[in-house]
Amino acid sequence: MTMTKSMQFWGIVPAAGVGKRMNANCPKQYLPLLTESTAHLTGDYTVIEHTLSRLIEAGIFEKIVVAISTDDAYWPDLPISTHNKILRAQGGKERADSVLNALHALDGFARADDWVLVHDAARPCITKEDIHVLISTLRDDDVGGILALSSHDTLKEVHGNHITSTLDRNVIWRALTPQMFRYGLLKQSLEATQGNDAVTDEASALEMQGFTPKIVEGRSDNIKITRPEDLALAQFYLSKQHSTTPNP
Repeated sequence: MTMTKSMQFWGIVPAAGVGKRMNANCPKQYLPLLTESTAHLTGDYTVIEHTLSRLIEAGIFEKIVVAISTDDAYWPDLPISTHNKILRAQGGKERADSVLNALHALDGFARADDWVLVHDAARPCITKEDIHVLISTLRDDDVGGILALSSHDTLKEVHGNHITSTLDRNVIWRALTPQMFRYGLLKQSLEATQGNDAVTDEASALEMQGFTPKIVEGRSDNIKITRPEDLALAQFYLSKQHSTTPNP
């Protein structure tokens, strides 16, 4: 399928999680993440603000739908929540529920063959270069695919605390985001697999429907903030990216 001039790109950011492993007093997407590029700002600049700013700066999205919990008291206080590119959708119990709600929020706007890029709220180090590589690689594909990293570690299959086998790392990739799929196909796949705990990302929903998403190699600094030590690592990567970005 060839992308027409009128084909559009939509972003989705599921942000209804609480991030229990962070042991913080607020959801991890609202933790402050200050860098050289945000030092001049007053107040805290949060993880999700970095993430959404990176997506907006990519310059390709018609709208970016952020799925937020009903009882989220932090989101309305963020200046970026009123950005003209941002729409809010109802967050769900699981990630797949939030993404599906966001897709439904685009009913009447997105067409079946438009592209949707789903990105984790806790991946603030995504670069516009990776976003454009993903798009340029997949733009003529019928299904879509994901950013991913090949594994360089020795991988063990474990039952309890016992190793049962060593996996072939040559066929193992770490899934990243964004994950990019046709709007109609993604919505259909998530609706068909709703309630299935095995759907941990968008690609897995399509795999269950018999599709074979493609892999596009991404950058290793596109980390997901999951544990407390990840904040410092994200701050390092963001500062490094800022220092190596040419001035306009």
